[in-house]
Amino acid sequence: MNKYKNPALTVDAIVKFDENIVLIKRAREPFKGAWALPGGFVEYGENVEMAMERELEEETGLKSTGMDLFGVYSDPHRDPRGHTVSLVFIVEAEGVLNAGDDASDVRLFPLKKLPPMAFDHERIVQDYKELCS
Repeated sequence: MNKYKNPALTVDAIVKFDENIVLIKRAREPFKGAWALPGGFVEYGENVEMAMERELEEETGLKSTGMDLFGVYSDPHRDPRGHTVSLVFIVEAEGVLNAGDDASDVRLFPLKKLPPMAFDHERIVQDYKELCS
């Protein structure tokens, strides 16, 4: 038994197509019905790149063709389920958008006109937009 309380590890993707990014509509709590970056928990025995590829394909139907680490987001209060640390990747992808797994919808949104987002994803996208400007 682990006597230490540790944060969970997650991955999130910024997938850009022209001036749009891919967002999923969450099918489960927390934030059911809210828009979010594709992503999820890293499974035991998986490296973060594998987790990012798996989550992207499960939630959006897209296959990663390359990724770069964008940032690490670790605010202990970013997820109501508990302390999570997320590695955020900028991902290049191909394929046809198709919502799956815990996504009820997947769409492209213009970077200049994004809906309200779950977790701290608005901050993540704002940081990305500042980097790109």
